[in-house]
Amino acid sequence: MIKLGKSVQKQLIDTCNNNGVCLEGNIIKLIDAEGDTEFTEYLKEASEKDKSSRRKRLEITKQIQLQNKELVMAQEANMKLMDDLKVALDASTHAKEAAEADLDLLQKKTQTELIGTIVRVALWIVVGVGVITTLIYAIAILTGVDTTLIGNTWSNMFGILLTNSFSIIGTIMGVKYATEK
Repeated sequence: MIKLGKSVQKQLIDTCNNNGVCLEGNIIKLIDAEGDTEFTEYLKEASEKDKSSRRKRLEITKQIQLQNKELVMAQEANMKLMDDLKVALDASTHAKEAAEADLDLLQKKTQTELIGTIVRVALWIVVGVGVITTLIYAIAILTGVDTTLIGNTWSNMFGILLTNSFSIIGTIMGVKYATEK
């Protein structure tokens, strides 16, 4: 056992009373009060305060450990959510690209069909006008009617139809190749 002098005992008691600071830890168990009731009371009070502060520190440590565990679990959940979001973003990006590619293909297909239809109609008109004008010219020749006016008209009509048909086809083909890029 550790024996302390009366002056040291008095200083310890005064420090506890004035400042609220007492001895702590297992050293309290080793100090001999030497029959002094006031110092025995001080040692009991110091021991009780030490036990109380140890319990509080233990509770705080447990709370901190619990909070740390909850934070780690929340961080893991957040990381999983971030990974899920990245996967969903990648999937939506791929879906968007596929939809844009399908839309582009559909537009090109529609444009090609429209161009094909315009070219067919223009060719039918050119052929139709050419056939009709040729038939009128042939009938006029066979019936013996003066064909000077019809011949010039027939010649001009074919020139205009051919020029316009090539112009239409050229314009369509230019638009087609211009929109491909």
